[in-house]
Amino acid sequence: MKKNLTGAAKPAEWPVNPNTPSPKPSAEQADASASGTPGTVRRVINRGGVRVVRASHASTATEASERAADDPDNDPGADTEAPTRRKSARRRPSGRVTISDVALRAQVSPMTVSRALKNPSQVLPEARQRVEAAVIALGYVPSHAARTLASSRSRVVGVLVPSLSNAVFVETLAGIQDCLGPAGYQFLIGNTSYSPAKQNELLSTYLTHAPDGFLVTGIDETETIRQRLAAARVPVVHMYDLSRSPGEWSVGFSQQTAGFSITNYLLERGYRRPAFIAAQLDPRTMQRRAGFRRALRDAGLDPDLEVLTSEPSNVGLGSKLLVQMLERAPDCDAIFCCNDDLALGALFECQRRGIPVPDQIAIAGFNDLPSSAWSTPSITTITTPRYQIGFQAAQLLLQILDGQPPKKSRIDLGFTLTPRESA
Repeated sequence: MKKNLTGAAKPAEWPVNPNTPSPKPSAEQADASASGTPGTVRRVINRGGVRVVRASHASTATEASERAADDPDNDPGADTEAPTRRKSARRRPSGRVTISDVALRAQVSPMTVSRALKNPSQVLPEARQRVEAAVIALGYVPSHAARTLASSRSRVVGVLVPSLSNAVFVETLAGIQDCLGPAGYQFLIGNTSYSPAKQNELLSTYLTHAPDGFLVTGIDETETIRQRLAAARVPVVHMYDLSRSPGEWSVGFSQQTAGFSITNYLLERGYRRPAFIAAQLDPRTMQRRAGFRRALRDAGLDPDLEVLTSEPSNVGLGSKLLVQMLERAPDCDAIFCCNDDLALGALFECQRRGIPVPDQIAIAGFNDLPSSAWSTPSITTITTPRYQIGFQAAQLLLQILDGQPPKKSRIDLGFTLTPRESA
């Protein structure tokens, strides 16, 4: 048996009598012919009146082109005919631009397009420029689902915060962005509106998007959600609250200790009838309240001087709550507000009524928003590490995803008592 130029065995030849009808193909031959087995070529050659039938497996120009184009060291535009042959077979009936469409326009293989988009340095500059031009011209958007399947990572993080208008959480989101962005991650933002039910609903919805992890404000998921997250093996880092459960990741500070600290500060300044006013009544607010009550009990004072409402917090509400407190306890000499918005509203109401602050009533807030430092008088408050909570929570999640979690599951960033003119 002879050898052909590629080193493969040369196909056998057999003579056929020209006066004899061609034999009926066998079942296997018929199946091969019907199925269009790629690379099988059947030729009839006349040699001196003798018909010769030759069957061979050819390496087509298309196959050679694909192999060359998939190699970043070769010129991916050497063969422009191959993509044309594949066009009709790979275009989707939906009309959505596919990677094959980009390959056709750029005159490269789909593999080269994929490399140009994910690892541009592996593709020759000329081919990379053609791919980029084709992507822009066709409006191609890579399939995120396909990438997730290929890499086992979506590079998406779900982030749940209770408000998108509260400056506290805007700064936290900025910290998250500054950490996740350079690492190549995007995040889905969900507004829970301070509702545990809404939070659980968003967690369930975001799980269908296969996120790599979650950054969640608070630690109040239901047990069902906790089980679902554990079953999906999706890590969760909690922000602002410090979890006491083993193996539960959290970044924040002790809300109760902060509430205790600022109340104790008022007591040290000589105030003996401090009150607590609060709105929204989310778990963090109630922890501050617990710290307020503990400080008063430790001092042997009445801890029940308070006005609470579940209404959303704002400056105007702070004014209304102060009015209610003065009607209930005219001898109140200090107000601890659960946040700076309420403190600012209480300050405005005192000014409207001609009540000197802090000589007659002291006012203290929480969070240290920018307005607290510039009001007259400036407001004594608790400064919270809002940006750092977002950045370090995102950093912790990245460490977990990379298989390098820190030894401590709780990261306490602490807080700062910031005395000013109002108390």
